[in-house]
Amino acid sequence: MEENLLKAMDLKNTKKRQVILSVLKQYNHAMTAEEIYEKTKPLLSMSVSTIYRALHTLSDKNIVTKSIRQDGKAYYQLLQHTHKHRLVCTVCQQIIIIDHCPLEELEQRLTAQTGYEITGHSLEFFGICPNCIQKEK
Repeated sequence: MEENLLKAMDLKNTKKRQVILSVLKQYNHAMTAEEIYEKTKPLLSMSVSTIYRALHTLSDKNIVTKSIRQDGKAYYQLLQHTHKHRLVCTVCQQIIIIDHCPLEELEQRLTAQTGYEITGHSLEFFGICPNCIQKEK
């Protein structure tokens, strides 16, 4: 999968890019470059700066998405043409997937108003889960 994806985007098919994509696919959630580094360490030797450079290239080619969360960190995830909405606990990092898309109507309105062909969107809500609220009390 990784080789075909890189080739389709006119990118060099390197072992480092393959390993990064493999980790992102395996864990299937947004991860920081440091988290990706920790997961790739047993598989292939590379520095965190190499991970950042590869993620930058993969992001430029729309293979991965980059989002900055409230903690100020950049998170990377494989771009999936199906969108997911999440509710993220800022304390324990638990993630709940929201099945219903609350943005479909807005997306249609924006398309009508601007003429854009919208190809995707992402939405994350941040808060504190019930378990963490209970622990704080």
